[in-house]
Amino acid sequence: MSERQSEPVVIRLRMSAGDAHYGGNLVDGARLLALFGDVATELLIRSDGDEGLFAAYDSVEFLAPVYAGDYIEAEGRIVRFGRRSRGIEFEARKVIVARPDLSPSAAELLEKPLVVCRARGTCVVPDRSPKP
Repeated sequence: MSERQSEPVVIRLRMSAGDAHYGGNLVDGARLLALFGDVATELLIRSDGDEGLFAAYDSVEFLAPVYAGDYIEAEGRIVRFGRRSRGIEFEARKVIVARPDLSPSAAELLEKPLVVCRARGTCVVPDRSPKP
């Protein structure tokens, strides 16, 4: 197994009112995992030319709440290359926070992004080796 790492992939988007699942406009943690899935797909396309499949999460840590109106930056990097498996590390950061306490459309750019979730997972890609 190679211990090389890939270049990171980053996506950024705003959590909408439709993403809020709980009272107080709290976003479900599963929404962050969906972002990690999108990051993994791009990583696998870049490294293997195929979307691959997500096999498992090894760990997931939810570190801070995410609310509708927050901007989240999700980043991932392949940290382990097996024959068909790819170990990926993910991090989601809040970069802009909604400020409904000031007005319905107020928001604030955070001076330092706030890590809201970290995860590690394994994806698999098709076997492209020649068949005998």
